[in-house]
Amino acid sequence: MKLRDVVVATAILPCLKASKRDAVIGDLVAALASSGVIADSDRTGIVKESIARERKGSTGFGHGVAVPHAKSHLVKHPQAAVGIVPAGVDFNALDRQPVYSVVFLLSPLGDPEAHLSAMEMVFGALSQESFRRFMRQAKTADDVLTLVDEVDGLRAPR
Repeated sequence: MKLRDVVVATAILPCLKASKRDAVIGDLVAALASSGVIADSDRTGIVKESIARERKGSTGFGHGVAVPHAKSHLVKHPQAAVGIVPAGVDFNALDRQPVYSVVFLLSPLGDPEAHLSAMEMVFGALSQESFRRFMRQAKTADDVLTLVDEVDGLRAPR
């Protein structure tokens, strides 16, 4: 599995205006619904589950990135929406710094291996300082997809 298999190209939001964590999560789940990954009527439940997960422990792991996630019977394989928050948002990150890049991961409920594999892939990309820096600077969905392809080895690095 490659990162490109998980990131939904039509669910990339390169300029989120939301100023609160819960609104960012809501916008990314809405992007998955708009992309046909889930039904619009399922958004509220997924957002609530993800926010409940955030209350147990922040998915903002530092360095300006967060990976909120939820599991659902609505998907057969992991699907991710990506959002860039140019102004930054408080995600209660481990380093107490604002978050600028958010990857919302929705994984199948009955497939923990797929979830772990997708999380490992996302964290692997986000652990690279250059990936984080270019992600934060991305202005378009194509910019984000170029980064994803680079990390997958499909394009030469910048």
